[in-house]
Amino acid sequence: MMLIDIGIRGIGASMEEAFEQAAIALTAVITDPHNVAPLEEVGIECEAPDHELLLAEWLNELIYQMATRRMIFSRFEVTVDRTLLSGKAWGESIDIGRHKPAVEVKGATYTQLKVMRDETGTWLAQCVVDV
Repeated sequence: MMLIDIGIRGIGASMEEAFEQAAIALTAVITDPHNVAPLEEVGIECEAPDHELLLAEWLNELIYQMATRRMIFSRFEVTVDRTLLSGKAWGESIDIGRHKPAVEVKGATYTQLKVMRDETGTWLAQCVVDV
């Protein structure tokens, strides 16, 4: 089986918003986020020594929750306090017929992993995911 890499990117006015947008991009790799109803809330916490690793942890925790709960998410809320992320994801049970998942994401990687603020104050959160 061949692994394919797909880049995801979140852009926002804050780091938290960029993380939320990266999570939407993660869902968009699988299916159209607009077709996923935010019916059930799942709490997520993770910790990492820096913001780049925190992004990878956040995305990998979402992937884990999708796999174990057989869910897909479309709405996200993130709060970051230094090295600790507290988040919420809203979604529903995956329906193969309705959601038509294109791929299964295996995990977030450190390839092109970046969390930064540009000269305009806009935040970028990106990495490559294995599918």
